[in-house]
Amino acid sequence: MTSEPIRLGVAGLGRAFVLMLRTFQNDPRVKLVAAAAPRAESRAAFEAEFGGRGYSCVEEMAEDPEVEAVYIATPHQMHAEHVAIFAAAGKHILVDKPLSVTMEDADMMVEAARSAGVHLIVGPSHSFDPSVLHARQIIESGEFGAVRMVQAFNYTDFLYRPRRPEELRTEEGGGVLFSQGVHQIDIVRLLCGGRAKNVTAMTGVWDRERPTEGAYSALMDFEGGSFASLTYSGYAHFDSDIWMDNVAELGGMKDPAKYGEARRSLQTLDSAAETKLKATRTYGAGTVPPTAQNNEHFGPILILCDRADLRLRPGGIDIFGDTERQHIEVPLNAAPRKTVIDALEAAVRKNIAPPQTAAWGRASLEVCHAILSSAETGKKIPLARQCGVKFQEETL
Repeated sequence: MTSEPIRLGVAGLGRAFVLMLRTFQNDPRVKLVAAAAPRAESRAAFEAEFGGRGYSCVEEMAEDPEVEAVYIATPHQMHAEHVAIFAAAGKHILVDKPLSVTMEDADMMVEAARSAGVHLIVGPSHSFDPSVLHARQIIESGEFGAVRMVQAFNYTDFLYRPRRPEELRTEEGGGVLFSQGVHQIDIVRLLCGGRAKNVTAMTGVWDRERPTEGAYSALMDFEGGSFASLTYSGYAHFDSDIWMDNVAELGGMKDPAKYGEARRSLQTLDSAAETKLKATRTYGAGTVPPTAQNNEHFGPILILCDRADLRLRPGGIDIFGDTERQHIEVPLNAAPRKTVIDALEAAVRKNIAPPQTAAWGRASLEVCHAILSSAETGKKIPLARQCGVKFQEETL
């Protein structure tokens, strides 16, 4: 096993890459050596900062012999094609959530990675958040008995942030389920052991100007008897970060003066102007998220076990036991998404797969589709493609 940094290529230099930027800048275990992106400005910025090679298409980067692993950060509907290209080239893959939009593409991606003998990790997702992973370790220890129920909820203005047209079309992976719900599903599946059995759900499509799912509530049951409720609203006026110590999803502190900023910014914009505004959040456009002061999170999460209830917070875990309570601190790393690189390094250098494999991503995607199906039919939807947690302490 080599101790050299993983030589990483990046497909896509948009918002997803920007959100990984601090981690790539501060974790010496990865070295960015190449990037593929259609915008010349983004490629030039990448070459200037990282000294790597810029390519105008993923096919060219797949032929680069120096690239040993790839982070795919392209739009959802492109993931399947890009995974197929890089798997065929023998590159290990970190693909941004969701794995894909359709179950057919997900099946193809699972098989492409298996046939090529490469690792495929789905992330970053909030199932990599330090508090979530530490809670999973506590659950694995059996200290507080079995998980009985999980409650996860999040209220944001997600639907009113700048969006490209396809981000408002469900069939292209738009709406809150594929972009946001998959985070919540990943977290709950990790905490409950992975193998969900059924889903019952309702969704909300409440704004004709943004005709896609903006909210949902779902109930899932798992092998072993635990169950979970999941609620998300991207229409929200109330901000559930108030219940997370006023810490934003990406770890920064919320500024009360910016309340309503997302909706205000859209009031005078047409679709073309909104797309242009979205482009200002891409790499090379001059906007970079501020340095996080706390760990990332995805809203309030409560885990009810036999002998304690666990409340996840950005700074750690509150444990409410039978007779006493305690707080376990989970410190912030200089590389905010260090746990993602932990998983990538374990897979590429030690051949140890994290829970969030291609099969895992497919299982979470199945839940997204089951929520849509249950909302449409009013029926409980059985799940057939679930997989259990293969939790390895070495990946933390």
